[in-house]
Amino acid sequence: MTGTILNVITVLIGGTLGTLLGSRLPDKMRETVMNGLGLMTLVIGAQMAMSSHNVLIVIGSILLGGIIGETLGIQNALDSIGKKLEDRFARGGEAGKFTRGFVTASLIFCVGPMTILGSIQDGLIGDYNLLVIKSMLDGFASLAFSSTLGIGVAFAALTVFFAQGSVSSAAMLLGSALGSVTRDTPWVIEMTATGGVLVMGISLVLLELKQVRVGNLLPAIFIAPLIVVVLGILHLT
Repeated sequence: MTGTILNVITVLIGGTLGTLLGSRLPDKMRETVMNGLGLMTLVIGAQMAMSSHNVLIVIGSILLGGIIGETLGIQNALDSIGKKLEDRFARGGEAGKFTRGFVTASLIFCVGPMTILGSIQDGLIGDYNLLVIKSMLDGFASLAFSSTLGIGVAFAALTVFFAQGSVSSAAMLLGSALGSVTRDTPWVIEMTATGGVLVMGISLVLLELKQVRVGNLLPAIFIAPLIVVVLGILHLT
């Protein structure tokens, strides 16, 4: 859990500093910064998506994940949590964008291979080096996002804590059952590619091109590894 705690701290610091500095920046400057972040998010997502060795696995994961996510109403649940936090903590001028900041940051900080792989390594063998790198990236990202989206970004630290903490705890319990996990592990590769598609969806939201319900696609990240494992078993038989 060491890496997760560090990640939470960096998001809190970055989110708070960004909120304090953001109000001093001109509207056009904040809009340009947000557009730049949206474009970079799109590039990162595309790079992740193109790492797939079998795009059919990614497509299947997205389709099944979307069906499951819509059925469970994950996006509505995230929006509801953000709205409750907004009602409790947001000030007059921040009402409305608080939820957007919380949900957007939560998705960005928790979608991707570094979240899952780093949390697994932290819980499995106590190696939190990957999460240290992620923490630095998230710290700078939260500073940039909160300068435009406000204090809601800092509250995404709660999502980081529960999401990464849960994965690390599960890995700790499962122990050696997960075996050796690296960036080149087949299921990690397809999970990375699937996460990239979701990150691209987030970029569309940031650029205000399309309100993609990325939250409802989250199950796809966990479906991709399962498909790889099932295909592996079928191939062996």
